[in-house]
Amino acid sequence: MAVSLVDPVEDLEAPLLTPNGESGRSHDDTMETLQHYNSRWRSIRIMYLTMFFSSVGFSIVIMSVWPYLQQVDKTADASFLGWIIAAYSIGQMIASPFFGVWSNYRPRRESLVVSTSISVAANCLYAYVHLPASHNKYYMVVARALVGFGAGNVAVVRSYVAGATSLTERTGAMANTSACQAVGFILGPVLQTLFTLIGEKGVTWKIIKLQVNMYTAPVLFGALLGIINIVLIFAVFREHRVDDAGRPYRSINFETEENDEAGEDSQESVDLVAVVSANILFFVILFIFAVFETIATPLTMDMYSWTRKQAVFINGLILGAIGIESVFAFLGVKILSKKTGERAILYGGLVIILIGFFILLPWGNKLPNIQWEEIKNNSITTTAFTGSLASFWRVQMPPPSNNITEATGCPIVQSWCLHTPVINLGQYITADILIGLGYPICNVMSYTLYSKILGPRPQGIYMGWLTACGSGARILGPVFVSQLYTHLGPRWAFSLICGIVVLSLLLLEVVYKRLVAFSVRYGRLQEQSC
Repeated sequence: MAVSLVDPVEDLEAPLLTPNGESGRSHDDTMETLQHYNSRWRSIRIMYLTMFFSSVGFSIVIMSVWPYLQQVDKTADASFLGWIIAAYSIGQMIASPFFGVWSNYRPRRESLVVSTSISVAANCLYAYVHLPASHNKYYMVVARALVGFGAGNVAVVRSYVAGATSLTERTGAMANTSACQAVGFILGPVLQTLFTLIGEKGVTWKIIKLQVNMYTAPVLFGALLGIINIVLIFAVFREHRVDDAGRPYRSINFETEENDEAGEDSQESVDLVAVVSANILFFVILFIFAVFETIATPLTMDMYSWTRKQAVFINGLILGAIGIESVFAFLGVKILSKKTGERAILYGGLVIILIGFFILLPWGNKLPNIQWEEIKNNSITTTAFTGSLASFWRVQMPPPSNNITEATGCPIVQSWCLHTPVINLGQYITADILIGLGYPICNVMSYTLYSKILGPRPQGIYMGWLTACGSGARILGPVFVSQLYTHLGPRWAFSLICGIVVLSLLLLEVVYKRLVAFSVRYGRLQEQSC
C-alpha cells in the first residue's frame, strides 16, 4: 500500500521551492513546498534527537560499568568487563539489520518506537541487577545486550537522514547527526560525574526494591529520555524522502520500497568494492575507539592508583572535554569537506588517531605502584612497589572501623605490572585529545561517504549492515583489549592498534578513487538538475 508523503493541501498553503531554494507556483515535480520542506527538516531534527538520546544512554554508564560490576558480583574480573561492554554491541549488531529491513518495508515510526521501548525496559533491568543472590554479572550482560538491541535504531536514523536529504545537504546533515551523537557522549560522562555525588550507597525505594545510587541513577535517567523520545516520535516525526537533486518523492510503497521517481535511478548497480571497503574502514574506526573507551577506567586505576570513584569521576570529565572537542571537529569538517572532499579528511583523521595511540605507548623507567593485599586477622597487609623494582615497601595497616579500605594500584596478578613503565598522565591526556579529534572526523566522513556511494536507493538494509559492522567492532574491541591488556599489558595492546590503523590507511589508498558518490559515478546529478 502506497503512503503519501505530501499533504494534498500543501500547494495551496505555501509557495514551492526548487532544490536551490527558489520560490514559485509551478506544480513541477522538481519543486518542494515550504510546508513539505519544514516538515522534512523537523523530522530530521527528531532523528538528531534520537541519536543524541541513544548516545547518552550508552555513554552515561560506560565509566561506571567496571566499579558497578565489582560491587554487585565479586567473582567478576577485568577480563569479564570486556564481555559486559561487548554485550551492548552484540545486541546492536543483531538488531541493526533487522530494524534496517523493517524500516525499508514499514513506516519508520514503528521500528523507532519498538526499539526505543526495548532500551527503556533494558535500562530498568540494569538498575535491578543487584537483586539476584548470585550470577549478577550475567544479568548485567543480558541488560546491556538488550540496551544494545534497542540501539539498533541507529541504522534507521542514518538511513532516514540519508534518504531525506539531497546530495548537497547530506554532508551537513550527517555531520549534524554525528555532532548530536558527540554531544550525547559529552553529557553522558558529565551526568555520570554528577551522579557520583549520590554515592555508592544512595537511597533505597523499599516498596519496589529499587536502589538509586551513582550506578543506577544514570540508567534510570536514560530510561526517562527514552520515554520522552517516544512521545516526540509520535507527535512530530513524519516520513519524507527526496532524491540526490532534492526532488521530493510523492509516495513510498513500504511493501516493495519502490517509487516512480526512484525506479530509474536505482537501476545502476552500486560499487560493491567501495561498499565493502567503507564497511571495513568503519569497522576499524569503531574498533579502535571501543578499545579506547573500554580501557580508560582500568588503565587509569592501574597506572595512577585511582580509586573506583576517582576513575569514574576524572575519566568522565576527560571524556566530557573530548566530547566538546568533537563538536568543534564536526563543525570544522562541514566547512573543510567543501574544499578538500570527504576522502582526504577521512585519511587525515586516521593519521591523527595513529599518532594518538603511538603517543600512548609506555616508555621510561618509572613503574606503577603494585597492589597486593591479604586480609588476615582483621588487618590488611599491602605490598606495593614504587618507582622501580629495586624499591618496595610493606606496611601492616589496621582495619578501618566499618569497612575495608579499597585497594589501589596495578594488581600483582597482572605480571606485566612488574616491568611495564607508567604511562605518564601527560601522555594519557595528549592521546585523549588526539583520539578525541580523529574519531569524530573519521566517523562522520565514513557515514557520509557510505550514504553517497549508495545513492538514491533505499538505504535501510545497507545502513543496517554498516551499523552491524560497527557493532561487531564494539564486540571485538572490548574483548580484544581486556584480554590482551590483562595478560600482556598496554604496550602490546596499543602497538597492535597502531598496526591496524596503518593497514586501514593502506586500504584507503587502494580504494581512494572508488569512494565517490553514486550520482557522480554515473553522471546522473547534472541530468537530474536539468
